Amino acid sequence: MERTIEQYNHIIETCEDIFVKKMKDYGVAWRILRPSSMTDQIFIKAQRIRSIEMKENMKVDEGSRSEYIGIINYCIMALVQLEKGIADKDDLTEEETHELYLNYFNQAKNLMRNKNHDYDEAWRQMRISSITDLILMKIKRTKQIEDNAGKTIISEGIDANYLDMINYAVFALIKLEYKE
Repeated sequence: MERTIEQYNHIIETCEDIFVKKMKDYGVAWRILRPSSMTDQIFIKAQRIRSIEMKENMKVDEGSRSEYIGIINYCIMALVQLEKGIADKDDLTEEETHELYLNYFNQAKNLMRNKNHDYDEAWRQMRISSITDLILMKIKRTKQIEDNAGKTIISEGIDANYLDMINYAVFALIKLEYKE
């Protein structure tokens, strides 16, 4: 588990670096998006990964690594949107946004620790393509909950699905970067 935490932290640093640089370029323009629009952005990224995996080639010179990073960062932005609501103007400073970003990444990491303990790191035996499919399934679940105005009868909410997608994407990145 210690190796997983070390690798997870490396992925956090990678994603955080990209998030912070894009925030310097674009600010928090994403605050205008509804959570359902975030879900659609995550879907686009996951669908592209699946397309690359199935076609085994691509016409745009960006592989699945950048798409998994995008999934993570969009999931965190979506969690912020769930907490703060949408904003028509930039209402968060870079510092506040960065703090929220790290808070949600830490929530995901704590969830991963608990689930990883119970599942005994089963994800290490999975194919990356299966991880992609699980992300797509979580997206479909999220869309269904969104279509039901956020109401569930017995299932976890939208936030839990975003946290799971973060962790699946981190697992995929670990498998890609560490070639395990």
